[in-house]
Amino acid sequence: MYQKILVPMALDHGVSKGTLEIAKALTDASGEIIALHVYEAPQGSVQAYVDNEVKQEGLARAKAELQAKTEHLNGVKAEMVVGHTYRSIIDYASEHSVDCIVMGSHKPGFSDYLLGSTAARVVRHAPCAVHVYRST
Repeated sequence: MYQKILVPMALDHGVSKGTLEIAKALTDASGEIIALHVYEAPQGSVQAYVDNEVKQEGLARAKAELQAKTEHLNGVKAEMVVGHTYRSIIDYASEHSVDCIVMGSHKPGFSDYLLGSTAARVVRHAPCAVHVYRST
């Protein structure tokens, strides 16, 4: 059993319920589950064309959606960071002494074999155990 489990959640994917259930099953009685959403700000030159107010509204909307998905779950703490998805997951796990990461993954396509999906990158670089849940 694990003491501290990180569950990265993409708010637009439907696997968060499954990954949270797995995390609950793997957590020690006194353990902690952290639901993490990484908000990716607009990249590169796009930043120059997106109004700051629009960026803040998007961030606020993501925070509200994360809260709505997790507020009814006992023992789950919701966190949000701004950054690049896989790198932020790795950094958060390292900085917060996470024992295990439970994350969802889609069925890999051809581009995933060349570039690697977020889950594949987390598996390769995580400082702890990683359980990958692939919904059918």
